[in-house]
Formats: sequence, structure tokens, C-alpha cells
Amino acid sequence: MNHDASTARRHWMETLACAPEALLDQLWRGVESKPAYGLLRRPEAGLVMVRARAGATGEQFNLGEMTVTRCSVRVSARDGTSLSGTAYVAGRSLRKAQIAAIVDAVLQDPARHDAIHAAVIAPLEAARTSARQQTQAKAATSRVEFFTMVRGE
Repeated sequence: MNHDASTARRHWMETLACAPEALLDQLWRGVESKPAYGLLRRPEAGLVMVRARAGATGEQFNLGEMTVTRCSVRVSARDGTSLSGTAYVAGRSLRKAQIAAIVDAVLQDPARHDAIHAAVIAPLEAARTSARQQTQAKAATSRVEFFTMVRGE
């Protein structure tokens, strides 16, 4: 996988992981020709340790544990090859992890990529952008401007 493909995959996997489960499920149900798939690793929830750095550059420390669900699937590409898809999502949603893994695999198939990107990823990106803009607009209403007046001495 070249650098551009790796960057694109990282982007769509982030989009799938951050997507609201209900919207992802709705968009996936709207896909016309869903591929057959087999589970390589059934969806399972577990804990991961989240590590952080003091001041973003200091020494690492354990921030706490987080629940994550993972899943891996195998999908047959239209050219007969086999593609693997993987997903890690926050929380305990087995369904979200499974759908995200299937979408990841299908997006790697050049014959299906554009259609699935348009049907699933683009709407998720638009919803994420809209939610971010609403949050910023709400925060802007409570913004306080501080200024300093120069004292003449």
C-alpha cells in the first residue's frame, strides 16, 4: 500500500470510528449491493490503556482505561482477490465495529471504492463537519473578549 493509499485509508477509518452509530447503520442499510463477508475476528469489546504526555511533550503517563470494540472481516473483491477490513471503535458497539470493518474492506476494492465512498464516507464527513460547526457556533455565543488598557504613569 503506497503512502497516498495509506493516508486515505487512515482518513476513512477515522471517519468510520468517529461516526454516530445510528447514522453509520442507516447509511450502510442504504447501500445497494452489499458484499458477502466472513469474520476473521468477531466483534469483541475490551479495555485499552490510554497514555498521554504532560504538556503534550513531557513524560508519558497512564491517563486511564477506555472501552474499545474491534472487528476484522474478509471480503471478496470484484476481481476475485480477498480484502481484509479492520475497525476499532470507542465503546461497546459490536454492530458499529462490524459495519466499519466491512466498509473498510470494501473501500480497498477499486471497483467499489467510489460508490461506497459517496454512499457512506462523504455523508459521514458532512455530518461531522456540520456537528463541529454547530459546536463552534454554540461556543462562540459565550466567548469573552479580554483586553488590557494601558495605564498612563
